Amino acid sequence: MTNSDTDVKLEMVDEGLDNIPVQGSLSSPYQPTSGNIGDPNFNSLDEPVRDTIMRDIKAVCTKFKHVIRPSDKKCILKDWDLWGPLFLCTLMAMILQGDENINDFHDGGPEFAEVFVIVWVGSVIVTVNSKLLGGNISFFQSVCVLGYCLLPMAIALIGCKVVLTIQYSFVNGHYPIVFYTLRFWITLFALHWTCKAVWKFLADVHPSERRGLAMYPIFLFYSMMGWLVLSYSV
Repeated sequence: MTNSDTDVKLEMVDEGLDNIPVQGSLSSPYQPTSGNIGDPNFNSLDEPVRDTIMRDIKAVCTKFKHVIRPSDKKCILKDWDLWGPLFLCTLMAMILQGDENINDFHDGGPEFAEVFVIVWVGSVIVTVNSKLLGGNISFFQSVCVLGYCLLPMAIALIGCKVVLTIQYSFVNGHYPIVFYTLRFWITLFALHWTCKAVWKFLADVHPSERRGLAMYPIFLFYSMMGWLVLSYSV
């Protein structure tokens, strides 16, 4: 092979490389999780299990805080997870399942599996509807937001359980209208709180002309959950 042939081939290779876009990050994947000098360098794979669990717990608590005071929607939409929705769903299912032996005049409420089906299948259906209407949000982001916004409903369920405990343990079931009215207002306030939070997080991700069509099934979903809370009896 002559030198002229070598030069031609090298020029062809160089021209091809010039047209290839350079993408990605050049930073090292092994970055320390702590900014303190002298701390061992851990990435997300070889860090202690305790640190991983505590980081996840703090992230869940942060999302709960944003649901209680809906202000920063990027926290839930960007760093989504399903730990909080799973905890809330399990908590509500355990409470709604009740105990049939506590009171002979009331059943134990919906079964544990029924509550799981209502929450998760309902979330999936509402999410698919949002995607079909052009929502600029991923599937798991939507399920995450819908699950975390169950927090007011879970708090209302606990409040209704306390009211029912007082009704049947201290006043022997008297004044049912008074206690039912109290539970109604607790549930209604929780429903308003939940709808306000979900509107804050999801309203802007839908086109303005389809926003009502996207949010209406979500309000129906939470209204059904509110009915489960209101109809709960120990």
